[in-house]
Amino acid sequence: MKRVQNPQICHGHSRPIVELAYSPVTPDGYFLTSASKDGLPMLRNGANGDWIGTFQGHKGAVWSCRLNNTAMLAATASADFSAKVWDAITGDELHHLEHGHIVRTVHFAHQSSKLVTGGYFQQRLRIYDLQKMDSEPGTVRDVPDKVRCAAWHHNDNLILTSYTDQPGIGVWDTRTSTLVKTLQTGKEVTSIEISQDGRYVTTADGTEVRFWDGDKLEPIKSFSQQYSVESASFCPEKGRFVAGGGDMWAHLHDYETGAELECNRGHHGPVHTIRFAPGGESYASGSEDGTIRIWETDFAQKTENGDAAAAAAAAVTSAANGS
Repeated sequence: MKRVQNPQICHGHSRPIVELAYSPVTPDGYFLTSASKDGLPMLRNGANGDWIGTFQGHKGAVWSCRLNNTAMLAATASADFSAKVWDAITGDELHHLEHGHIVRTVHFAHQSSKLVTGGYFQQRLRIYDLQKMDSEPGTVRDVPDKVRCAAWHHNDNLILTSYTDQPGIGVWDTRTSTLVKTLQTGKEVTSIEISQDGRYVTTADGTEVRFWDGDKLEPIKSFSQQYSVESASFCPEKGRFVAGGGDMWAHLHDYETGAELECNRGHHGPVHTIRFAPGGESYASGSEDGTIRIWETDFAQKTENGDAAAAAAAAVTSAANGS
């Protein structure tokens, strides 16, 4: 009989979870941030989900929450027409970044002090240099639609953006503020993830999970699902990807074949966000039901192997006892 996985359930939010993001591994471990419509982004221990703190100050739903590479800074994007930068150690607000409309996404550059924001304001991206906050932010103008997601490419010169009302991913060169490429998708892209080593870009649109070469920004493969996919995450070390969406379940797949390996049930609403932890031993899902659930990767395979080993050991013991 197949065992049912009991995930670590993280309570604390009172409204839907709309984005989760892990930090890289730091000398103090790794961390998990959550953005929620309750307006109270949270910081947790990434390994076990234990609550560390809440960033208090927004007056509207928080759509995005990110940590920088050292996990010393956090950034948030909100429906209150602002983005904020926080000290992730003390929880203090460091910078209040006023915008003219809803801010939907924030993302730290990988190797620099830059932060990009995007949303419903004037169809543009703003780029802040956190070491020069007295200066006006840079802008990428002529973005064709309201921005849903924005993510720095690993070279910190390009930004990948998706839009709320049109398909495709725009690749913008921040040095020239020009669109240099568009990655074609069938539907609006609701999730963009760039792997920690920069080799892969994983996206979700409609019922598709797509994988792109992180250097060439060319398609590698895609897999169609039987449900609307809102978020997807890839772990190259494990050869696994996870996806979540409208059917309320967290799905684990084999990257080579696309085969579904596990379907984890437990959420009571659509899964809006799903992300692998560093190293891929677990992954977290956030839902309309206001909870975060942390799942063990390859749980079924591990338990089957463990049960088989236990049965073999019991057989050896039984034979030795002459029974």
